[in-house]
Amino acid sequence: MLGTDSSLIITKVHPSLNELSGLSKNISDSILEKLGSTVRSLEADKKARLEKLHQLGKSLTNLWNLMDTPQKDRARFSNVTALISLSSKDISTPGSLTLDIIQQAETEVRRLDQLKASKMKELFLRKQVDLEEICKRSHMEIPSRLEMESIMKLMNSGEIDHADLLTSMNKQITQAQEEASSRKAIMEKVEKWILARDEELWLEEYSRDDNRYSVSRGAHKNLRRAERARVMVNKIPALVDMLIAKTKSWEEERKKPFLYDEVPLFAMLEEYNLLRKERDEEKQRQREMKKVQNQVPVGQENLFVLRPSTSSKRLSDRSLNGGFNNATPVNKKSSLGIQQLGSTPINTPQQSISFLKKSKKEDHRKILSRSRFAFHPGDDSASVVSSFSGPFSP
Repeated sequence: MLGTDSSLIITKVHPSLNELSGLSKNISDSILEKLGSTVRSLEADKKARLEKLHQLGKSLTNLWNLMDTPQKDRARFSNVTALISLSSKDISTPGSLTLDIIQQAETEVRRLDQLKASKMKELFLRKQVDLEEICKRSHMEIPSRLEMESIMKLMNSGEIDHADLLTSMNKQITQAQEEASSRKAIMEKVEKWILARDEELWLEEYSRDDNRYSVSRGAHKNLRRAERARVMVNKIPALVDMLIAKTKSWEEERKKPFLYDEVPLFAMLEEYNLLRKERDEEKQRQREMKKVQNQVPVGQENLFVLRPSTSSKRLSDRSLNGGFNNATPVNKKSSLGIQQLGSTPINTPQQSISFLKKSKKEDHRKILSRSRFAFHPGDDSASVVSSFSGPFSP
């Protein structure tokens, strides 16, 4: 194990103990005591070398972890790091505690110490990027840039130990990973809620499009998307209630608010519920107003439906009155005709009577023709007026 020649050690104790010497063995008490002393010295040396390799192995491991040394570079000293967890009694592999191994480990530790000083800034920046990526993926609060810049100044001035700084960074990364793991279930629901909210906004814009049912390229795709969006939007209230419950439970357990991109998630959910309620109330008011507006034309149509009966009555009355009134001009024309008897050459009473009859027939035809063209043929009142206009005329 120590990498020494056992025959040389035995020969130092007494040459006769070496079988290659050809001498008869001397097993006197002094030789046996010397042998015992040599064994105890070798055991102490073994223990000292093992402790030295324990220290070197730990130093190598820390430096490797600080500088993120690749695994292939660590493999050269795997025999050293393997001894860290072993005690002196557990080691029996030949050559595992030689001086050459110790010297090689010490040389590597010195090399890494020199490399650490030049790469510490790069390592710190890399750890900082890792921490920010973890926070971004989980939408957690990212450490402030001012704080990181102040740490960099302390590191450059040598006022802070590099190993302690990286240890602190590793601790922050571990805490961030643990918190991200605790937020995972909530974040999955948040992503679904955000996706459903985006679809809700798209569906509102789509519903306001008057040409959404027109036959155009891609219209069927929008229809299918609208169907899927309605299903997602209908699930939003239950999803928000579940998120509120999970967020409250997480905040009570952690004793701090659940932040999403530096904004409390609980406040975001409450604000969404309030806006959704206001939007639903506004939609209800618009539907009621539209319902009232649709009822007004119906009432007007009823009025228009009732008017023909009343108007026909009025028209018939007017037409009947007109029939009586029209008698006056007929009588006037008849009187004019009678007055014209004096100027017309009529020799006998029979000729005068036939002349009056002929003038009455001509006036009667004129009244009938005016009554026919005064109204639409399909109007019942017109037919009534035309039927009554004859008898009432003289």
